[in-house]
Amino acid sequence: MHNLKEGLIKQLSVKMFKTKTSRPDPATAEAVFGSNDVARISGITLRQLQWWDEKKVVSPNQDGHKRLYVAHEVVEIAVIAELRRKGMPLQKIRRILRFLDREMSKRLAGVFNGETELHLLTDGKAAHLEGERDSIINILKRAKQPMFLVCVSDLVRRMDGTKA
Repeated sequence: MHNLKEGLIKQLSVKMFKTKTSRPDPATAEAVFGSNDVARISGITLRQLQWWDEKKVVSPNQDGHKRLYVAHEVVEIAVIAELRRKGMPLQKIRRILRFLDREMSKRLAGVFNGETELHLLTDGKAAHLEGERDSIINILKRAKQPMFLVCVSDLVRRMDGTKA
């Protein structure tokens, strides 16, 4: 009976505090970045980073009160920050976040290895990840409204040497 009560208390506390609390596994090769590093790489304030976490724009793992970001989350934050600086509203950015989650992680390995260039093109509704210049030009030519262009490869290069 005592173990059942402890189990229920543990389940309730997990449901009440939905933040990810898993600590990064040092055996994995994936780089981990602290909030200060992410703010410096993306050019946003620590408060903005905290607000995006609270609003579930990008929610990192946590180690106590410390937010820990993996590389693809840092790139995602940097892309979001770049789109915001270019004037895209956060509501439109939220629409393309699912696309970024699904597609960018597949393509980032080549960018991290320096094998490919990657650019995000979006009008806030449709989003494209392209590496070929001809493809980028064709998308821009066919666009019926202004497109935002973010060089993901440049954002990845900013991350070099900034690991927690």
